[in-house]
Amino acid sequence: MKTDLTIGLALGSGSSRGWAHIGIINELAKLGIEPDIVCGTSVGAMVGAAYAMGNLEKLEAWACSVTKLDVARFLDINTSMTGFVHTERFHAYLNENIASDGDIIEDLSKTYAAVSTDLESGREVWMTSGSIIQAVWSSMAMPGLFPAIRNDHRWLIDGGLVNPVPVSVCRALGADVVIAVNLNGDIVGKHLEKPIPEKKSNNSITVKISELVKEYTNLSLFDEDIKNKERPPSLLNAIAASVNITQDRITRSRMAGDPPDIMFSPKLSGIGLLELYRAEEAIKEGRRCVQRKIPEIKEILGIAE
Repeated sequence: MKTDLTIGLALGSGSSRGWAHIGIINELAKLGIEPDIVCGTSVGAMVGAAYAMGNLEKLEAWACSVTKLDVARFLDINTSMTGFVHTERFHAYLNENIASDGDIIEDLSKTYAAVSTDLESGREVWMTSGSIIQAVWSSMAMPGLFPAIRNDHRWLIDGGLVNPVPVSVCRALGADVVIAVNLNGDIVGKHLEKPIPEKKSNNSITVKISELVKEYTNLSLFDEDIKNKERPPSLLNAIAASVNITQDRITRSRMAGDPPDIMFSPKLSGIGLLELYRAEEAIKEGRRCVQRKIPEIKEILGIAE
C-alpha cells in the first residue's frame, strides 16, 4: 500500500493510556503506512520520539515489562515542592528507551515536533529543533508530577494544557493528511468512578513502597477508588481528574476548528494516571482502533486494495 501524500501523525496526551500509540503505529506499519511527520504532546511526544529514533520496539518491550513496583520506584518518596516523579530515574529511563542526551531533532529521519506550554505566557511552544530529551521532557512536564523545564529563557510545562492532540502542528509542518490519536475522548470523571480495587499484592516491597508514598504524599499510587463517596478524592486523583477535564474541553474546541482526516479514539478510560503497568491492554486497543477503520483509512489515503 503506497501513497504520494505527506502523512502527519498527531499523537495526543493521556498519561498511561499513551501506550496505545505504540499499537496504532505498529498496526499502521502493517498496512504499509509510515508517517513522514510525527508530532506529539506529553506521552505522545515521548512515543513519537521513540518512533522517530527507531526505538519503538525497545520502548514497547520496556512498557510490557513494567510492574506496580517499577511505577512506585519512579516516585520520589522524599517529595520536593516541584513534582512527585524521581527525575534522575526518569532521565535514565528516557536515555535507555528514547534517546541519548546528545541526540537532536534535526538528525531524525522524520519531521518531528513536541508541544509544550510556556508557563508565564500560556502560549503554545513547538519544539522542532535541539535536544530530543529536552523536547520530550518539557512536553511531559505535568504540573504536580514533573517540575517545569527551563528552555531558551522560558519555563515549559505539559503541552496538553494548550494542544492535547497536535493536529495543527502536523498541518503547519506540511502534512497533506493528518492521522490523529485522541486519548481523552471518554475519560472525564472516570478516575472517580472505578470499582473497588483488587486485594493488595503479596509482594511486601510493593506494599511497603505504596504505604510510604501514601503516608508522605497522600497519593494513591494505582488509582484505588474511594469506598466512602463522602470522602474527597486523593491528591493524585484530583490532579488527574482536573487535567482530564481541561484536556477534554480543549481537545473538543481545537478539533472543531481543525479536525484531522483520520481519528483514532481508543477506549481506555479505565486506565489511570500512573497505571503504566497496563501497557499490553492499551497497545491491543490501539491495534483494534486501526483495524476497525481500515476501509476508511484506505479510502482517505486513496490506497487500492
